[in-house]
Amino acid sequence: MKTKLLLISLMFTAMVSYAQQDAQFTQYMYNTINVNPAYAGSRGAMSIFALHRTQWVGLDGAPTTNTVSINTPFNGSRLGLGVSIINDRIGPTTENTLSADLSYTIPTSENVKLSFGLKASANLFNLDVNKLNPENAGDPSLQAFDNKISPNIGAGIYLHSDKAYVGVSVPNFIETNRYNDNQVRVNKEKINYYLIAGYVMDLSYNLKFKPALLTKMVQGAPLQVDVSGNFLFFDKLTAGIAYRWSASVSAMVGFQISDAMYIGYGYDLETTKLDNYNSGSHEIFLRYEIFKNNNKITTPRFF
Repeated sequence: MKTKLLLISLMFTAMVSYAQQDAQFTQYMYNTINVNPAYAGSRGAMSIFALHRTQWVGLDGAPTTNTVSINTPFNGSRLGLGVSIINDRIGPTTENTLSADLSYTIPTSENVKLSFGLKASANLFNLDVNKLNPENAGDPSLQAFDNKISPNIGAGIYLHSDKAYVGVSVPNFIETNRYNDNQVRVNKEKINYYLIAGYVMDLSYNLKFKPALLTKMVQGAPLQVDVSGNFLFFDKLTAGIAYRWSASVSAMVGFQISDAMYIGYGYDLETTKLDNYNSGSHEIFLRYEIFKNNNKITTPRFF
């Protein structure tokens, strides 16, 4: 128990002292709206998405993340709209982020489109000092924080077709300090830079393969590189693997229950020393789509 608490304390200290990163997802290729606002409406349908992630199971205070989002094209125009909520809990801290996304899409050819997106968000940060056991109970940097609101703005570009995509984005342009009454900084949200890409290959009539990439860069934290490969069998069953550079390997599986509903599951196994203290990470999501424009978007899609 002491070892677990020490690990979580070290994690929290690192978060306090250096850079705050956005929540991470293994199945990022299905959760693009949280990374890039230009994705809003790109599927040609109203897409409702919900995901639950439990990280480092068995480790006290380990991250737990829940997210729900809706995005849709707007009334047959070039506009796309999106709304999302992320709840992220790590040890004694809880963050709730509400975001609104607006995109505008320009056809660049018969099959390729270029989308520009803007994101407006509000972050509510809470620190529960009752979950801590500091040596100095009067430490001014460990006072309670109750729903400190931090607004932010972001932007992204997304080039896509039915077979491929590439995007760059910055979900939060404003670096935000969070203080207590004594003006002591306990958390700093840094700028996160994203690059995403993917390509779908038809291996046979009933088999497709899609490699994908997500790269995240933030000052004060290691470069995150996620690479994955997914196979789609008979337009129903998806199976694949992913690797997060110097962090974890993952297995993913998904099933197209109907034209409207898709469910997916991912399991992460740590490749660091943290593997000695947890039994892995689990991620499950459900996507439901309505009002599809089947004349423009093929069904189903990897992204």
